[in-house]
Amino acid sequence: MSEPITNPPTPAETTPAAAPAGDQRGEQRGDRGGGGGRGRGPGRGGPRRRPEADQNQNSEFCEKVLFINRSAKVVKGGRRFSFSALVVTGDRKGRIGLGLGKAAEVSEAIKKGGEASKQNMLSVSLSGVTIPHDAYCAFDGAKVLLRPASPGTGLIAGKTVRAVLETVGVKDVLSKSLGSKNAANVAKATIAALQSLRLREEVAKRRGVNLGGPKAVVAA
Repeated sequence: MSEPITNPPTPAETTPAAAPAGDQRGEQRGDRGGGGGRGRGPGRGGPRRRPEADQNQNSEFCEKVLFINRSAKVVKGGRRFSFSALVVTGDRKGRIGLGLGKAAEVSEAIKKGGEASKQNMLSVSLSGVTIPHDAYCAFDGAKVLLRPASPGTGLIAGKTVRAVLETVGVKDVLSKSLGSKNAANVAKATIAALQSLRLREEVAKRRGVNLGGPKAVVAA
């Protein structure tokens, strides 16, 4: 018997089967990520910055966050959280301010604290990069003692006192924090101690004394 004649295969039957959609996605992912791995974009996996590092480097003011507190309010639907940030701002040239900001977000609280601190700027009498004399001040339960130091000593101070002294421009000082460790009270006691500083020339001018000669006659 003669064998039946079969038709030749069509071109559609000779072409290879199409790859699954999953393989195509894997190839495209491999082309973008280099090797098929799950690559990280430019905005992912980067180093986290502290709030102080996000400030404008070209600004004349230096801002430091001293303390961030979270509080919760219990309402009918649950709890509502709010944040308060204590920020100190200075120009490293003898001016300093302290501010407290409150908001529902941490970044907004820090922003409000920075704006409030800039509105409360105070001038401090410094002797170069140190202080002219010893200073001691207490605010509520916090007590701070500051003493001048020789060049190269550095800031011998705690966390809160160091942040305040760095923003005002002090580089060599010896300090001791006594009593309460509350950041707000320690910062206010440090600023009060800085406010009590007086230069020799300022005291002489107030008393009407000529430092280069005999006592000056003050006109009535």
